Amino acid sequence: MPAPTVLVILADGFEEIEAVTPLDILRRAGAEVTVAALGEGIHVTGRNGLILHANTTLAAAEGSRFDCLVLPGGPGVSRLRADPRVAGCIRRQRERNGWIAAICAGPVVLKDAGVLEGRRYTAHFSVAAELPAALLGERVVADGRMITSRGAGTATDFGLMLVEKLFTPEKALDVARSICA
Repeated sequence: MPAPTVLVILADGFEEIEAVTPLDILRRAGAEVTVAALGEGIHVTGRNGLILHANTTLAAAEGSRFDCLVLPGGPGVSRLRADPRVAGCIRRQRERNGWIAAICAGPVVLKDAGVLEGRRYTAHFSVAAELPAALLGERVVADGRMITSRGAGTATDFGLMLVEKLFTPEKALDVARSICA
């Protein structure tokens, strides 16, 4: 069976822990993770100045199929919200019955794309006013093919839940043991 494929979309201002931690955990599990920069170049600057070298741009990856789409949070969420291509990717992912995952403020992008209705989800307390149904006491929420998480402090839990759903619970446990989680 081929390894699950994952697309992580990064915009300038992304929260580094929320991007790098799940990305690393997914790669440890054997997923094929592609990092796509929202802008025209492949270098993306996080909220704390860490510059990541993306594999590609969203423009180049947009037509490709992935098993899972991941949106990190942080101030860069405003850029994700402002770019209609991101909402289009989310809607196509839902239409294909693919996995959709967002952490921290990322679920507001899911709201904008119209995929949160009737779902259980969590998010960062800073976006609670926009997401009144968010289960703010939950670290990670999986509902159907959607996974959401609260923030940087839950990034490891988020990454392990992605592995559990894309692979198996046993694979998630193996990765958790290997990183002492």
